[in-house]
Amino acid sequence: MNVLGIETSCDETGIAIYSAGKGIIAERLYSQIELHRAYGGVVPELASRDHIRRTLPMIDEILRDSNMVAKDIDAIAYTAGPGLIGALLVGASVAKSLALAWGVPSIGIHHMEGHLVAALLAEDAPEYPFIALLVSGGHTQLMACQRAHHYQLLGESQDDAAGEAFDKVAKMLGLSYPGGPAIAKIAVQGTPGRFKFPRPMTNKPGLNFSFSGLKTFTLNTVNDLRGQSGRDLSSQEKADIAFAFQDAVVDTIRIKCERAMEQTGLDRLILAGGVSANIELRARLKQSVQKHHGQVFYPPLNLCTDNGAMIAYAGYLRLQHGHQESLSIEVRPRWPMSELNESELNESELNESELNESELNEHQTK
Repeated sequence: MNVLGIETSCDETGIAIYSAGKGIIAERLYSQIELHRAYGGVVPELASRDHIRRTLPMIDEILRDSNMVAKDIDAIAYTAGPGLIGALLVGASVAKSLALAWGVPSIGIHHMEGHLVAALLAEDAPEYPFIALLVSGGHTQLMACQRAHHYQLLGESQDDAAGEAFDKVAKMLGLSYPGGPAIAKIAVQGTPGRFKFPRPMTNKPGLNFSFSGLKTFTLNTVNDLRGQSGRDLSSQEKADIAFAFQDAVVDTIRIKCERAMEQTGLDRLILAGGVSANIELRARLKQSVQKHHGQVFYPPLNLCTDNGAMIAYAGYLRLQHGHQESLSIEVRPRWPMSELNESELNESELNESELNESELNEHQTK
């Protein structure tokens, strides 16, 4: 089976083909970072227009690169949510149109489920059950995953996601967008211990996150250094703040992950999402989990950010489990992962109901 994956949830257009038994055989990714950098963040309308310009040409390119034609594609997977509604509609419309034209099934994929299963594409992929830490520009979540396609939300951000906080702090420091890589780059020059930032919500029970207060603490630190004159910060001051901020975020996540493993008894942890590319976060979690005799797993670095490969693979897994959908175009800008379990239950009940009705009709005919 060859599954075409289409990712257009935000500011990256990702196209890929997953082939059963072979893995990802072709992929293309176009980032809109330069388009949005001047605005310090993603402009939804610009993102949607760029997806319109690039999605179909990239599909043509990937088919040529893999020496395939339309009849070689057995199914199409696309990101149905969460994300920017205009961007999601571009990918969904293209996917449904091609599915109708090519006579193949299509399936909408949850963006964060795509990030999660990307770790299963690694050579040392974990087996279920495990805990998944999903950290990106829009999400910070801890999930208990007992089996495929079944997710229990353990905790999530109550305000800003970790990636969003990185972007906002980078803007405070006059750094470029996206903020995560920019902060990580200068943090290596920071002076440990010069600033001590709080670890939000770690002194309270539970597994929820909150980075809004940490963001405010950082802003106050910046303003204190600038003083009444409003002077520009020196390069070293920026590096010291970046170090303290990143250290606080990473340490907060580490504490919550340790707590989640203790509460669930699970000893395998998946780290996925755009922020999972952060080297300091990877190193700190690896050290922490191994200290507790557990294992930590990551997607390949090229699959940490948004990409079509994760959507193609997630689509393949869903289709292998018998999941199907109609050709109607539906996207969900907000979509809790826990609802995936409910939709599976409803689908199962529907299939059972249809089967019972079929059996009844057959019996009445006889």
